[in-house]
Amino acid sequence: MKASRIAAVTAVAGSAVLALSAPAFAHVTVQPEGVAAKGGYAVVDFKVPNERDDASTTKVEVNLPTDHPLASVMPEAVDGWTVQVTKSTLAKPVEVHGEKINQAVTKVTWTADGKGIQPGYFQKFPLSVGALPEDTDELVFKAVQTYDNKDVVRWIEVPEKGQAEPENPAPVLALTAASDDGHADSAAGTGSSSGQTDTAATGKDAATTKASDSSGGSDTTARVLGIVGIVVGAAGIAYALITGRRRTTA
Repeated sequence: MKASRIAAVTAVAGSAVLALSAPAFAHVTVQPEGVAAKGGYAVVDFKVPNERDDASTTKVEVNLPTDHPLASVMPEAVDGWTVQVTKSTLAKPVEVHGEKINQAVTKVTWTADGKGIQPGYFQKFPLSVGALPEDTDELVFKAVQTYDNKDVVRWIEVPEKGQAEPENPAPVLALTAASDDGHADSAAGTGSSSGQTDTAATGKDAATTKASDSSGGSDTTARVLGIVGIVVGAAGIAYALITGRRRTTA
């Protein structure tokens, strides 16, 4: 078999690997620190990777769900970033611990004071939220990512069960069942409505981290196994072509 044919097969396999592996790390995601149980409070981390090679992320906006408003939202200070919490009047008040809440946080915005999230890195933005709703299995947080070259990526497409993942999926927080006592408080504690006021804060230690952590590990493993399968399959095709060529010329 000619070397050019082998190179072509290898190139096709390599292209498939790149096409599958690149998006796996590019999405803005949300994961709880511990559990996010219905009716309880949780600390959730918004993981924002930089998907550009020539620009830095300097602004991140997270929109909180208005169909299931959260009475308490408190950001953790992040070094190198200023945070602003925006609240709005609710169309329908919610009741939390016997108290009616007419306003809730609807958006949290982080703006970089310096270089922001540089190429090859990601940053986590923690929020303490609650009380989590008891009448849904997930919360959708639409996010907007802005780069210093003015590019804007809107992570606002809601994933649908049974459908292919959209190009720019919104972060989705899965909720677990409440505990037997009905409280389901996580390590985040019991939240406070004082976290709803507009704030601007610069941070403490939560430095930008090199892009690699355990959140979303199962998804990454599945994708990696899929990629390995593609490479093995391509190698098998190449081997079959070589063997067939040898038998023909024998």
